[in-house]
Amino acid sequence: MTHNEISSQVIQASIEVHRELGPGLLEGVYELCLVQVLRDIGLRVEQQVPVPIAFRGKDLGASLRLDIIVEGMVIVEVKAVEALHDSHIAQLLTYLKLTGCQLGLLINFNEALLKKGLRRVVNGLVE
Repeated sequence: MTHNEISSQVIQASIEVHRELGPGLLEGVYELCLVQVLRDIGLRVEQQVPVPIAFRGKDLGASLRLDIIVEGMVIVEVKAVEALHDSHIAQLLTYLKLTGCQLGLLINFNEALLKKGLRRVVNGLVE
């Protein structure tokens, strides 16, 4: 399965969750529901994944947690905020760099139309 195939399935699942729940809930609710839909369609999903921090060659522990990794390839960061900001994109890009993953999706469920809250973030992806 390619990065694009996975991201398409994640986006479709996100749309389903958003249609059913609408905007206005907490991030954790959307995350739980999205994980369930993705697992229901047969995808391998990890939730609240620790991200190891290394600095100057030393492992400093896993103090960061990313929301979701799908099929070990695509990171999904779930938001329920007024608007996405550059800091959200920077956070996802950092997760991509720290994990070695190449594709991430930033999804803000607090939008009337979900596609306005979708951002695709790429770290050296070639398909």
